[in-house]
Amino acid sequence: MKLGMVGLPNVGKSTLFNALTSAGAESANYPFCTIEPNVGVVSVPDERLNKLREMYKPEKLTPATLEFMDIAGLVKGASKGEGLGNKFLADIREADAIIHVVRCFEDGNIVHVDGSVNAKRDVETVNLELIFTDLEILSRRLDKAKKMLKGDKSLKKETDLIESLIGHLEDGHSARSYPFAPDEAAMIKTTPLLSNKPVIYAGNLSEKDFTADAKQNHNYAVLAEIAAAEKSGLLPICAQTEAEIAEMDEADREDFLAELGLAESGLSRVIREGYGLLGLISFLTAGPQEVRAWTIERGTKAPKAAGKIHTDFERGFIRAEVVSFDELAACGNMAAAKEKGLVRLEGKEYVMKDGDVVFFRFNA
Repeated sequence: MKLGMVGLPNVGKSTLFNALTSAGAESANYPFCTIEPNVGVVSVPDERLNKLREMYKPEKLTPATLEFMDIAGLVKGASKGEGLGNKFLADIREADAIIHVVRCFEDGNIVHVDGSVNAKRDVETVNLELIFTDLEILSRRLDKAKKMLKGDKSLKKETDLIESLIGHLEDGHSARSYPFAPDEAAMIKTTPLLSNKPVIYAGNLSEKDFTADAKQNHNYAVLAEIAAAEKSGLLPICAQTEAEIAEMDEADREDFLAELGLAESGLSRVIREGYGLLGLISFLTAGPQEVRAWTIERGTKAPKAAGKIHTDFERGFIRAEVVSFDELAACGNMAAAKEKGLVRLEGKEYVMKDGDVVFFRFNA
């Protein structure tokens, strides 16, 4: 999973990126400090792996990973090349989902590119630039479809969809809020629309507001309304606090989180929100050589999941030996789970579940 972190300049985006990834991206109080996207790869925290390590004592432990991109700050006119707009838009195409960092705190020492903090305006600035870019893409596709329509009437449904979607965008709405029917969603999937990417809005709060009720902050309350209307993700976060947490050792970190009344770090919350937004789950493989987590889309069938490990596993798939992690952990080892009849033999139509511990059988 690749998450692109976007937002206006000086909203705390690079500070948050540094905190989540410990990658040391530059962070400064002026626009366009970030030009090339900073990239950080982090391990996905998963306590199930630690339990499996105790059971199998493997040579290697491999968690799932998540890639963050800290993308250059965007300004009004980016879709026409203003600021670093062209670079911003090219980088964001690579992301599976967007973390849109929105400043919700006041600080006279940190300049705001528009002179004041206003969550609604700031969100619209970014979203409109994505929409303008999508309108150009859709206009070109519509022209092409109309030319082809003269000889292929089956394209009528496609042209109708594009025209309707263009109208939706022209009204200032992102493509992700369009009510696509399943066949329409498949039809438009081949067009890389920026405003159709899933979004997690991260409201960057002061430490005071973050540790209190975030919705008492007016800008965060506005952001919550925007996220609810779009059915997008939403996270209250304090980049400065996360930066402090990132510098602590594990024991101090747990104590600090407890003092703040938090069960988990910002990284864990971002990952959980990202997995939910993209419909991702993890299955596990375990043995003396390696214990590993694999990320797949919810609804993936067993052969496709096996293909994540190796394409030969998918091509020659025979069956999968499956036990849920919770049942395996309760039994203490695989032999005990088999004795209790908890290890199932599943075929090609089996839909994988989060936490499945799997051994795939296949023909080479």
